Amino acid sequence: MPEAESQVEIDILSEKVHSGFVAVIGRPNVGKSTLLNLVLGQKIAITSDKPQTTRDQIMGIRTDEDAQYIFLDTPGIHQPRNKLGKHMVNVAEQAITSDADVILWLVDITTPPTVDDIYISERLAELHAAAGGLPFLMMAANKIDALQGADLFNRQIEYGALLNWLTSAKSGQDAIPVLPLSATSGEGVDALLAALAELLPPGPLYYPSEQVTDLSMRFIAAEIVREKALLLLRQEIPHSLAVVVTEWNERGPEMTHIAATVYVERHSQKGIVLGNGGSMIKKIGQEARPEIEEMVGTKVYLELWVKVLQKWRRKENLLRRLGYQY
Repeated sequence: MPEAESQVEIDILSEKVHSGFVAVIGRPNVGKSTLLNLVLGQKIAITSDKPQTTRDQIMGIRTDEDAQYIFLDTPGIHQPRNKLGKHMVNVAEQAITSDADVILWLVDITTPPTVDDIYISERLAELHAAAGGLPFLMMAANKIDALQGADLFNRQIEYGALLNWLTSAKSGQDAIPVLPLSATSGEGVDALLAALAELLPPGPLYYPSEQVTDLSMRFIAAEIVREKALLLLRQEIPHSLAVVVTEWNERGPEMTHIAATVYVERHSQKGIVLGNGGSMIKKIGQEARPEIEEMVGTKVYLELWVKVLQKWRRKENLLRRLGYQY
């Protein structure tokens, strides 16, 4: 056995390595995916300023000398209005109750607690009561670039109060840390990782140290196309979009052919996504192609189609067809 592999095994047996699953939760658009990409040092989760950008659990793996963090980036917790929204909340709650060793609640420190933040607090209390306890829970206050001094301190107190129920629930957790950080600049992230490492149980390493995600390239390519559509299209369109990769063919060592379908719910939306003379769908492809090429390692011929799938967000069978395991 090579020396490096032997050393890792010794560390595991001597309990110097900690590893486990960190469920990153929060209301929509607080920076969960931005934080994930930052701690991994590369982009695996799409980001935009549109709520509900993340629809499924995204796993990111970071391996340091003394810890392996398996981050579960979850959809924003909100009060669902359709079947897709219910699926997204179910994904987040599954991570909280079944998958996580630590729950990291990320909040946006630039605003006071919102109705959605209060809803998350109440829902966590309900899950805690139903399950007879939850994994260790900590809170991180994102976007600290915008606040300083007493304003930042007071806002941390406001958010920390959302977890007062936990300290009185005989959970075994005496204090709720509210760690300040910036998912864009990286300020405070080292302190967050150190705090998480202390909470994770002793080894083993669940994944090879070089692995950063369990996502397939097909999934990431579809998400990249959806991200570019989110960034380019009007506010009312993004929630109705789904993207599925339908073909993936390697045409030699230097070219990959990828075909993907962009689904919308109404014919009027199809026209907007296509654009005048196909200009919009062409622009979406142009924006997506370089990132997909960087991931794949070859040139990419990207072929995009737009189809109508009426009311797909409200129908369980159509959600499954599009890859959302409702």
